[in-house]
Amino acid sequence: MPDTSSSATVTPLPSLAAQAEHLIELGVHELAGIPADQLRAFAAKAGSHDGDALLAVHPDRAPASALAPLLRHDGKPGFVVTDMPDVDRFDPYTVEVPDAPLYLVTDVDRGDHMANWSPEEALPALAQQDRTPLLLTEGIHWVLQQPAVLERNHCFMTIGSRLRKANGALDARTPAIWISNGTGRDGRERRNAPKVGWCWWGNRHTWLGFASATGRSH
Repeated sequence: MPDTSSSATVTPLPSLAAQAEHLIELGVHELAGIPADQLRAFAAKAGSHDGDALLAVHPDRAPASALAPLLRHDGKPGFVVTDMPDVDRFDPYTVEVPDAPLYLVTDVDRGDHMANWSPEEALPALAQQDRTPLLLTEGIHWVLQQPAVLERNHCFMTIGSRLRKANGALDARTPAIWISNGTGRDGRERRNAPKVGWCWWGNRHTWLGFASATGRSH
């Protein structure tokens, strides 16, 4: 069986007010059509969750394709792999997302203890732990606010997002966020850049955990 040792400790998130200001600096409020004052007011109202909550914009307002280029690692911008042009069609799967433009994701964890598990193995295990897998957009928001959570050999999958094909079957690709080696179609200039890509539903990877949270609220 895969290793079940505990995850590495991740430092507390910035305050929600600081997270709101960072999103505003990046222009996320503009691409989401949310006034900056509304974003600040939401953060102020939810301030009691400082340190244990991630401020997220609903994926319908700020899709992964728009957020990924805002990521930075080693001074390089993030990107979506070329064979994932349908990245924004990966919808919430087994996840209840608040019907609101802004919401909180509590107690996020990188899931290092599930490294070398397959998504197929990890999903029911997370449910047994009363945890919910992160959406791809939530994972991007986390790295935007806390870039240090993306480490070489310690990156993560976001299996709360899946693509359902026209025939109703689930696509076998599952989204993940990691650091490019600059090989293949990524291009050498993208070495060390944050990368939104995918892995197969049944495959294991020693360097990918499974990001999750305890819940969502708004």
